[in-house]
Amino acid sequence: MDLKIAGKTALITGSTAGIGFAIAKTLAENGARVIVNGRTQASVDQAIAKLSERVPSNLLQGCAADLSSAAGVEKLLGAHSDVDILINNLGIFGIVPFAEISDAEWMRFFEVNVMSGVRLSRHYLPLMLKKNWGRIIFISSESGICPPGDMVHYGMTKTAQLSVSRGLAEVAAGTGVTVNSVLPGPTKTEGAANFFASMAKDQGITIEEMERKFFAEGRPTSLIKRFVSPEEVASMVAYISSPLSAGTTGAALHVDGGVIRSIV
Repeated sequence: MDLKIAGKTALITGSTAGIGFAIAKTLAENGARVIVNGRTQASVDQAIAKLSERVPSNLLQGCAADLSSAAGVEKLLGAHSDVDILINNLGIFGIVPFAEISDAEWMRFFEVNVMSGVRLSRHYLPLMLKKNWGRIIFISSESGICPPGDMVHYGMTKTAQLSVSRGLAEVAAGTGVTVNSVLPGPTKTEGAANFFASMAKDQGITIEEMERKFFAEGRPTSLIKRFVSPEEVASMVAYISSPLSAGTTGAALHVDGGVIRSIV
């Protein structure tokens, strides 16, 4: 299918690995010019080198900037002042008992997971409205609807992203700009794989046994009974980034393998 995004410029935050990297690869494979973002120049260079094995290097640009702060966002905007597609993918997570989450940690999660997207959208949305075309997508999570008890601060930020996304869609009402959220379920990123490998080692079981245990006990409502792949999330994001998705805005789109028990 021709997604009709050739020639469009897309910024994907936190795109040196995991879901962000898969999104960058999929968009570039469809002809979009992609801006790869990471905190360090080394991670950005490594990601671009890996992507260049699959897509033309002239479609790839890099920007090393830590978007957890306003200064980092300003650095990125100074280098890339205008884009057609903004994918707010940057995010952190961590399992911490609620009583042990400090004020500083609450604020750190909010700055990284929510304010990075708010600051970028505040800059790019008015420009998209002037052009009467643009796409803003927030990579939220099934945790935004079903907040986990062992990551309350993370769940809070993912719920906040849903609210910001829907609100911005209202701001863009009646225009050619759409704003949506994508809600992945448990996804087999590098970080998740390492995390489960560590848990398996601690419990003296194999990674495969750890995964089966997780879906039996931690996510029993999953209909696919496995992790979602980053590429499966990227496929949804690519469609929502395209002109083909013009009738979809203000939506929270699930790529969760059926974890969320809902008919809407």
